[in-house]
Amino acid sequence: MAVNYASKYAAKIDERFSREALSAAAINNDYDFVGTKTVNVYSVPTADMNDYSNTGANRYGTPAELENSVQELTVSQDRSFTFTIDRGNFNDTQMANSAGEALSRQIREVVIPEIDKYRFSVICDNAGKTVEGVLSNENAYDAFLNATTELIEKNVLLSECVAFVSSKFYKYIKEDNAFIKNGDLSQKMLIKGQVGEVDGIKIVVVPTAYLPEDVAFILTHKSATVAPVKLSEYKIHDNPPGINGWLVEGRVYYDAFVLENKADAIYVHMDTE
Repeated sequence: MAVNYASKYAAKIDERFSREALSAAAINNDYDFVGTKTVNVYSVPTADMNDYSNTGANRYGTPAELENSVQELTVSQDRSFTFTIDRGNFNDTQMANSAGEALSRQIREVVIPEIDKYRFSVICDNAGKTVEGVLSNENAYDAFLNATTELIEKNVLLSECVAFVSSKFYKYIKEDNAFIKNGDLSQKMLIKGQVGEVDGIKIVVVPTAYLPEDVAFILTHKSATVAPVKLSEYKIHDNPPGINGWLVEGRVYYDAFVLENKADAIYVHMDTE
């Protein structure tokens, strides 16, 4: 007999991703699942400005209905995991607790790091601006200011942005004399992995292995990327053939999408020769 724990743990998984995923600050949840592997992403347009008229019926201009545009996206990452728990290690009354602990550990140590890496890859591949240049402790802060300037020109609200930086770049900027004299690194720990702020922008240090090759930092607004995650199945088979204990199987759907009209809210610097 198999017991599906997916519905029982779905809410906990959503909470865990929001709390523990390093990439959580870079994505938004403005989507709805409309099936197993399809999401709808909604966007609301704006109205044009008009010259006000002192005469006529439509003095503010001709009104037009604002209609939501819906983008249907298919989740491409269909991933799974499996492991066994021997009955000799756990008795029947402990099994429920063991299942929850095993799921938490699998999500924390395996699933979340995989999804973090995937999200950063998608964000970098679809960035509105990618620059290349050798970085050091003499120009790191200047490179960061170039990124903020670029986003300001694109009307991106910097106070709602977050920078994901490699450990190497973080070291560079901490040693940069220009930053030491003019910058700030206030310690306001609000999100997972945050080490402070640079000029009001949240800084999250990311292991080098999480970022695409040569990426030194990513500056992004969370409105640019949607990243659905769905725990489809988490099954426990009691005494399946050949096993005295439990066979655990899990299946997770996930993906990340950078919205075309929001790509300009992403800036990537690659540290290359």
